[in-house]
Amino acid sequence: MDERLEKALEFSNYMSTLNNQKRLLHESYIDSSVHYLNGGKFNVTKELINFCNTLLANNQTTAVLIDDNNIPIEVEDLQTFFEELINIYFVATNEYLTKYTSIKKQRSVAGLLDI
Repeated sequence: MDERLEKALEFSNYMSTLNNQKRLLHESYIDSSVHYLNGGKFNVTKELINFCNTLLANNQTTAVLIDDNNIPIEVEDLQTFFEELINIYFVATNEYLTKYTSIKKQRSVAGLLDI
C-alpha cells in the first residue's frame, strides 16, 4: 500500500476513534449530571441552577418545578436542592474536564482505546 494512503487511513481511524471517545465521554457527563428528588428526575443544567438561584434571591423557600418527564415536583427545601445541584454540576464538570484532557493528549488509536 502507498505510504501516503496508509498515513491517511491511519489518520482517518484516529479521528473516528477520537470523535467516538468524545461522544462517549459527553454521554457519560450527561448521565452523571442528573439529580433525583421526590420521584422526579432533573438534568442539572446551568439554566436550572440559575432559575433556582433566582427563586432564592426572591426569598422563595419552596417551589414546584417541572421535571424532565413533565411532572410537577414540589421542592420543599429550595436552598438544599440548589446546593445539591451546584455540587452535582461541579463534580460532573470537573470529571468531564479531567477525562477530556486525557483524551486530548493521546496521539494514537491504541492510546485512545486505553482510556
